[in-house]
Amino acid sequence: MTTTTQPRVPTGASRATAPAPSASGLRARRAAKRRQLTAGVLMTPFFALLVTVFLIPVGTAVYLSFFSDDQPGLGFGPERQVFVGLRSYAAVLTDPTFLGGLGTVALYCLIYIPLMVVGALALALLLDSGVVRLRAFAQLGLFLPHAVPGIIAALIWLYLYTPGISPVIELFAQADITIDFLGVHTVVPSIVNIALWSNLGYNMVVFYAALQAVPREVIEASVVDGAGPVRTALQVKTPLVRASIVMVAIFTLIWALQLFTEPMLLNQSSPMVSSRFSPSMYIYDAAFTRNNYSLAAAASVVLLVCTIALSYGVTRFTSRADSEEAR
Repeated sequence: MTTTTQPRVPTGASRATAPAPSASGLRARRAAKRRQLTAGVLMTPFFALLVTVFLIPVGTAVYLSFFSDDQPGLGFGPERQVFVGLRSYAAVLTDPTFLGGLGTVALYCLIYIPLMVVGALALALLLDSGVVRLRAFAQLGLFLPHAVPGIIAALIWLYLYTPGISPVIELFAQADITIDFLGVHTVVPSIVNIALWSNLGYNMVVFYAALQAVPREVIEASVVDGAGPVRTALQVKTPLVRASIVMVAIFTLIWALQLFTEPMLLNQSSPMVSSRFSPSMYIYDAAFTRNNYSLAAAASVVLLVCTIALSYGVTRFTSRADSEEAR
């Protein structure tokens, strides 16, 4: 009688064994970790600067806006900080000079931003179309005013705006035209002119670089379809650089809300430009003339909130317009 013996199965043989990681998988994981480490190292200076020059000053301004310096004992006691809550914000938002400065900046933005965006885009389209000869020299000539510091540019235009020494005013006077560039109705357009002269070439270069990235096949196809230069520029090139237009509009809005250099230099030459002409000048006056740091900090926070809200509104509006157009 023969008996068959069953082979013994090891106790762990029935369990599913995980496959050993391959060498290529290990190399891929190590490469991914190295890329993450490299990205972290390269981003460290950016975050360090962000914290140092933005988050810490903003936090300090918010802190100072809730406190005020107080001297008990009819001003003869030691100075101390006291918590005042929202009193500084209420003082800022009910101050007619601050509200007037906001209105002035709003008028400045309504004039400056459309002229800047449309003018820079028009110049870039002209350079890209080939109508302008010696494009490199034309581009350099338009960009050069941006290389001039803002203070120097404001001083140059102050010379051209001042009666008695301005050759421009003298030229108008010879034609029996009397013009006051720093009058009540012309001071804001005069400041807009200074900012346009300084920054138009820079934004033109931004648009021109974006237009260079437009596929030439698309432009050639529009020409084959019978589109002329103007139609090609408005209906083909402009929609393709919409992202650059939005970026320039947002940056221009942010800089316009911080209007300071031009009116600060014109302050001594025109009674129409007061020491609190714009919100930034109001903040400077509160901090360094009236030594009211709580008021200046509250005004800074209000201006920051307005800037963030308007920038977010522009971004949301353009994103919604893009999504509706894509449908």
